[in-house]
Amino acid sequence: MSEKATFAGGCFWCMVKPFDQFDGIESVVSGYTGGHLANPSYEQVKSGHSGHLEAVEITFDPSVFPYEQLLEIFWQQIDPTDNDGQFQDRGASYRPAIFVHNEKQRELALASRKQLDESGRFDKPVITEIQPAEPFYPAEDYHQDFYMKNPEHYAQDRAESGRDEFLDSAWKKADA
Repeated sequence: MSEKATFAGGCFWCMVKPFDQFDGIESVVSGYTGGHLANPSYEQVKSGHSGHLEAVEITFDPSVFPYEQLLEIFWQQIDPTDNDGQFQDRGASYRPAIFVHNEKQRELALASRKQLDESGRFDKPVITEIQPAEPFYPAEDYHQDFYMKNPEHYAQDRAESGRDEFLDSAWKKADA
């Protein structure tokens, strides 16, 4: 039986591909969550006045791809010490968060955040929020699967964001 997982990690364009490549992942939808405005537009969210975060909602089969693995991937896509945005994308709508859909997800998310914080991998505390899932509003069609529909724009945006340099220094070099 399928479950949902919802993660905010800055620009949602960069949060789809890392999850979209595994058996057991049924869909990854870009959208908005956590705010007070029903059915917000991209412009409303980007303005910072809707209260929403850019996020991805993942439908997955936990018997094939467990939630714990989703959490591992999530942490390796963000700077969990920065609550003012992610990389070049600044502001409240780009801050990282985990939106949990049930008590088991909450417990697993809290445990994984604690483990990451205690790992010593980061010089600053891991402050990514964990909160109950709220209504999720899919983003406009042109935002869906952006990395596939617009590979050159996606690659350029990602290269300019500083995301990959941070992730390389935080994860790949530290694990070498």
